Amino acid sequence: MDPTYIRHLELLGFERRFFPRHHYVYMFLVKWSDLSEKLVYRKYPEIHTFHKSLKEMFPIEAGDIDPKDRIIPSLPAPKWFDNQKTTENRQGTLAEYCHSLLNLPPKISRCQLLLDFFQVRPDDEIPPSSHPFKRNETYLMSKDRSRNNTSEISGPIILETYRAISDYSKNSKREVDLSAGDMLEIIEKNPNGWWFCQCESRRGWVPASYLEPLEGPDEAEEPEPNYEGELYETIKAYTATQEDEFTLQAGEIIEVIHKLLDGWWVVRKGEETGYYPSMFLCKTGLRKEADTDRNMIRRETPPPRRSTIRNVKSIHAKGRNRITQDAYRRNSRRYLQQRGPRSSPGRAAPKASCVQKPKKMPIVPPRPSTELILERCTADTRKKVVIHSTT
Repeated sequence: MDPTYIRHLELLGFERRFFPRHHYVYMFLVKWSDLSEKLVYRKYPEIHTFHKSLKEMFPIEAGDIDPKDRIIPSLPAPKWFDNQKTTENRQGTLAEYCHSLLNLPPKISRCQLLLDFFQVRPDDEIPPSSHPFKRNETYLMSKDRSRNNTSEISGPIILETYRAISDYSKNSKREVDLSAGDMLEIIEKNPNGWWFCQCESRRGWVPASYLEPLEGPDEAEEPEPNYEGELYETIKAYTATQEDEFTLQAGEIIEVIHKLLDGWWVVRKGEETGYYPSMFLCKTGLRKEADTDRNMIRRETPPPRRSTIRNVKSIHAKGRNRITQDAYRRNSRRYLQQRGPRSSPGRAAPKASCVQKPKKMPIVPPRPSTELILERCTADTRKKVVIHSTT
């Protein structure tokens, strides 16, 4: 069995802590080859110490012998005193450093020193007790932040807080048990319906269908239906368990018309619509990337749907404004009628009939009279015509 290695390393942002003293730690999402995902926290001085140890282990690749041979990225030394501004400005450099690390040859990117440094520590799973009067502040880095764009920061963000609407028992060590009424801070909202969250000192994945926002029952981030549809391919078969779901085999082409945050997307096949788990879908033409990353199928089963949850205890008197499948189907058919017929997804358009209909001959207008021609031509032309006719 091949040893476990890091397949993806991403800087999420940093956290400002006040216990046992005021300091900053960077947040990293580490995805391992065994499909596990961990959130780890590291101070910048210890990151730089790791960097120096890596250079000592690989002096040629560090450029210590010949600067032309250097492939290990650079990392600035820590300052005597770190404040919030320097911590923010360092994020772009640190994000590029992490990206470059994993692009190094396997003897470096999979060396034991690097693997040990990003292994989960006890403090990562059970953070130190928070300050009795001050709450930790989390700052998330923008996804498209670049090294040169150091002014683009997310500002002091207290992570979105959601509430558990029912009890949930985890099915793997990567998940978190929930009790109705638990307050959770959301770190990552994955499109497959599994969200990475923090509940007190526990961190892990939970199904989005078990959570509700505090402001109201509806999700403000949820997009509107797109009846034009996007072509997707099923990468895994699924058998429907409810009447409003689709049963599809792997390799079928369908159209996604509504991407819901709970991971159950509304898809269209022909004129029919139904729910299908997004974790079993891949945009057409991106199958190779999906097979390589396998981010969408880290689990064998999709998250549970809200309609299957029992003993729901919501704080909102009004339920979610959900569109029914009848409404989806009706609006979809109306759109298809306005758009006109076109070939079904995944099927070639029918060939035109070989029998050609006879073309109608164009109607030739009658020739105008000589007098009308002379009336509409120029004076010079009329003069030439008169001279020609007299000769």
